[in-house]
Amino acid sequence: MKEVRLGIIGFGTMGQGHACNVRDGKVARCRITAICDLVPEKMETWGAKPYTLRTARQPGEEEELIEGPPINAKHYTDYRELIASGEVDAVLIATPHYDHTTVGIAALNAGLHVMVEKPISVDKYDAQKLAAAHKNPNQVFAAMFNQRTNPMYQRLRSMMQNDELGEFVRVNWIVSNWFRTEAYYSSGGWRATWVGEGGGVLLNQCPHNLDLLQWICGMPSALTANCGFGVKHNIEVEDEVTVSLEYPNGATGVFVTSTGEWPGANRLEVVGDKGKVVIEDGKFDVWMNEVGAAEFSRTTDQGFGAPPCHHETLDIPSSGGEHVETLTIFVDAILDGKPLLAHAEEGINSVELANAMIWSGLTKQRVALPIDADGYHEVLAQLKDGRLKSKEA
Repeated sequence: MKEVRLGIIGFGTMGQGHACNVRDGKVARCRITAICDLVPEKMETWGAKPYTLRTARQPGEEEELIEGPPINAKHYTDYRELIASGEVDAVLIATPHYDHTTVGIAALNAGLHVMVEKPISVDKYDAQKLAAAHKNPNQVFAAMFNQRTNPMYQRLRSMMQNDELGEFVRVNWIVSNWFRTEAYYSSGGWRATWVGEGGGVLLNQCPHNLDLLQWICGMPSALTANCGFGVKHNIEVEDEVTVSLEYPNGATGVFVTSTGEWPGANRLEVVGDKGKVVIEDGKFDVWMNEVGAAEFSRTTDQGFGAPPCHHETLDIPSSGGEHVETLTIFVDAILDGKPLLAHAEEGINSVELANAMIWSGLTKQRVALPIDADGYHEVLAQLKDGRLKSKEA
């Protein structure tokens, strides 16, 4: 193979965004040969005339006007026909969340390489089913966790992996800059419903944050969540969440997110025995102790003393290659056998975190991890068919 023939399944905002990147030559050795969506008009008009691609992700950002020549690709309205067409070597799945599992399993069973958008599935049960379908080690199976390309998060993870901060003590992440309006939620009947999305801010806006949280700090052993279900909007799923985290080594954490709070913040603070890192407003601040806090406490005779500490703001770019880099790595893995940025199986962790937080919010109880995948799958089924009302739980 000299190039990857790519099919995009799900041609909404994300699918079209990926198509723009490939069409414009940003992803080397990749060509779109097939696209699929249930709504034919999305494919028929795409690229043939100017249109507005909803690229804005944060409040106040401008939507970008994209125009260009049509993609020379076959159009399908049934993903099964695209998968069986022989037109593609790999597929990128950008459908609504629940379809990630069904479409992904079909593509893997057909021998195709697969890239799946976040979250890889709605619940741990389905995520494990999807992962189990990946039996051939020669098939590349990746997740679109493009925030892992951010040099700041990469550096923090490296510091944790190399014990530069010492024993992990605490993590705090406030990510409340996901503000969304009533107009946003009413723009589609599937939005912010248990049947359509399987959750709210944790399944839609925060999968990247949850992935980074476990990528940097590891998985907690238990958590307790206070979830507000439709407290800021007229929706049935969670739009405000505050979580207390417990880690196997005794470290603790707090994770806060909301789609109804403004002005919002995005502040990540990780503390170790030897120092701490704060990522906020595009800055990477490091405080390092000359002596570990625990050792200083044990050995000093000063009742009110503290270890000498030095602060530095590191010159690290605040953004990486994002979707283009992630898709390029996927292509390189297929053609050259290079390592992936994120194996799709790793996506189970962020899904499990979201499930555990929602479950704790519903029951108002502490939830131990790993969770019972079958148990939460049944809870979600009850939410979907109305047997369990989140606002009344």
